Amino acid sequence: MPSRTAPSPVRGLVRDLLAGDKRAAAKLISLIEDDEPEAAEALALVYPHTGHAQYVGFTGAPGVGKSSLINQLVREFRTRGKKVGVVAVDPTSPYSGGAVLGDRIRMADTGIDPGVFIRSMATRGHAGGLALATFDAVRVLDAMGMDLVLVETVGAGQSEVEIAGRAHTTVVVEMPLTGDAVQTMKAGILEIGDLYVVNKSDLADPESLVANLRFQIEERDGWRPPILRTSALKETGIDELADAIVQHRALLGSDGRWQKREAVRARQEILENARRLLANRVRAGPTSAGFERLVQEVVRRTLDPQAAAIRLLAAGTPHRSPRARAKTRR
Repeated sequence: MPSRTAPSPVRGLVRDLLAGDKRAAAKLISLIEDDEPEAAEALALVYPHTGHAQYVGFTGAPGVGKSSLINQLVREFRTRGKKVGVVAVDPTSPYSGGAVLGDRIRMADTGIDPGVFIRSMATRGHAGGLALATFDAVRVLDAMGMDLVLVETVGAGQSEVEIAGRAHTTVVVEMPLTGDAVQTMKAGILEIGDLYVVNKSDLADPESLVANLRFQIEERDGWRPPILRTSALKETGIDELADAIVQHRALLGSDGRWQKREAVRARQEILENARRLLANRVRAGPTSAGFERLVQEVVRRTLDPQAAAIRLLAAGTPHRSPRARAKTRR
């Protein structure tokens, strides 16, 4: 009698995800975020169904109103019939290891919409204003059928530039009364934005900040980033921001820029995963004892860290005979 193999629970979750099941999306993201053993299978099954949504990253200093702006933007895109996912990253306390995860509270009113999925996640110590699993979660929402996935970074200043290598469209959010010239002079911020937003424009005259940005931002690759004035509180400028995001998507698709950004992200993610897998192998694999010996040599100053790393990599790449290499190529 032929043996029956139990169906993979991950396959069932992915099937439900592709049918638009929010609970399946939540479970899959949790598997990935917690780095459960099933995460690799989940990601492999999800990936072929991605590549349709526009990934829009929002960065800017804490307090500029990114969450409120995204909340209003979700409403605007819903009026246009678009399905929207949101991944909001909160900082993890270096002391307690906990995160407030307040975006689920701040965006609660749009979270009950069946065409909206909101997920908060903690950085868990990952630098760059993103959690390690952020864009794996984004891909889950892409496969679920979202037209746009909005990513809110922590908002920690100059470390925010990582989002530019991951998103199709990067929105830099500023606000008046925050030392306008100083804020706009921050290294990196002026180079990463595809769109610039002066939010909370109802609180004070935004024109000096707009003028500063207009003076410093240059046209890049045939696109001059627009500078938009919004007020999430007064609900002004939101439709213009949505229009600009749509226009940028059209530009990316018009001349191959979309594929170039996909390639940039792919390179970054392959290298990031290679570093993570190598670190895990070193810590837990058969070379771990050798790793500790190298640590002690570096501590005793008999070996420098770079030489130790080279020796570690050499130890992790066993010698293979020419015959074995030829057999692999076949």
